[in-house]
Amino acid sequence: QVQLMESGGGLVQAGGSLRLACAASGNKYGINDMGWYRQAPGKQRDLVAVVPRAGSATYADFVKGRFTISRDNAKNTVHLQMNSLKPEDTAVYYCYIWYFGQEYWGQGTQVTVSS
Repeated sequence: QVQLMESGGGLVQAGGSLRLACAASGNKYGINDMGWYRQAPGKQRDLVAVVPRAGSATYADFVKGRFTISRDNAKNTVHLQMNSLKPEDTAVYYCYIWYFGQEYWGQGTQVTVSS
């Protein structure tokens, strides 16, 4: 059974920074893709950033130049460094992995950016 554990959410003022972390466990083989999605109230869940096991990351346009995704295959973790945060970044952020032909999701961590 694959499980994802998220941390790092919180309340921050506009222009501030947060660093999200996600640790996967229970996977027998290497994880293909790891990344982050976010969902604001009343809106769909949108891709923030995804990175394959070996390759370049893909970012949503609204975070390019502000957010950086990274993964550590030895530790089975993925991080999202969020800088220059804006109130419109307020959302629940979900860790995501693609593993053995299936999607897995974390429980989500709340990020709130005040004006």
